[in-house]
Parts: sequence; C-alpha cells; structure tokens
Amino acid sequence: MNYPVKHSFSLGVILLALWLGMSGKFTVFMLCLGLASILAVLYIAHRMDVIDREKFPAHVNVPLLRFWLYLSREVVIANIDVVRRIFTPGKSISPQMFELPQTLKTDLSCVIYANAITLTPGTVSVNLNKESITVHSLSKEAMKDLCSGRMASLVPEDYKDE
Repeated sequence: MNYPVKHSFSLGVILLALWLGMSGKFTVFMLCLGLASILAVLYIAHRMDVIDREKFPAHVNVPLLRFWLYLSREVVIANIDVVRRIFTPGKSISPQMFELPQTLKTDLSCVIYANAITLTPGTVSVNLNKESITVHSLSKEAMKDLCSGRMASLVPEDYKDE
C-alpha cells in the first residue's frame, strides 16, 4: 500500500470513529453528511500534503491495540488497588523509589513506556535516560509488577512503515 494512501486511510478511519462517537445521530442523512465532511477533510489534507508519518503517526496495528487494552486494564486494577490502600486500614502504603533497566531500543518506545508507568495510578516515572527509568511507587507490589517486565514487553517497538 502506498504510504500517503495508508496514512490517509488511517486518518479517515480515526475521523470516522470520532465523528460517530461524538455525533450521536445515525440517520441516513446525517451519516451521508458525516462521510462527506470526512472526505472533504481528507481531500484538503491530501492536497496540502500534510498527511505523513511525522505529522500523523497513528499506525493502528495489533501490538499497539494489545498494549492499549493491557494499559487500560492495568489502570483500572491500579485504581482499585490505590482506593483499597487508602480506605482499608490493614493495607499499608510503602513508598518505593527504584531504577528499572531500560530494555527498549527506540526513543519513542522508551517515552511511551515511561508515560504508561505514569498513567498507571500509584506509580510515577521520575527520570528517564538511555540506561534506566527511575520510578516512584506506592507499594512493593507495584514495584514487583513493573520489575517483572510485562509492561515493557508489550510496548510496541516497530514503528517502521510496512
């Protein structure tokens, strides 16, 4: 598939999903208007030559979707854990500051991983460098979970055009 076509197609899919999600109107007339507006935006963007890998890096693929689902699940689980630690007297908070070795190869993957750690309640990425990520966590369990490397193994690293 030609790269501009690939990027235009993925932009169109994302615009369609956003339009359907925010519209709430599913009559034939409204769907035709939505489709016409999406096609107009795609045509204008293509004519302006603003759709490329640098400006529109949304490459939806299976590893990325798997990571998003995993991260969503982890955010929910971590929220429940933090609430339990706050409201349950027996659960203790034991703050930990530790270094995670950096196993990812690309800069983008490292930043995605550090942001995913920060998005998960109870953990914060404090410092990121080529060798490691300094992380603060509320509990030893969260530290052990991050040290297991499961989240790092699910961060997609292949951001090359196919």
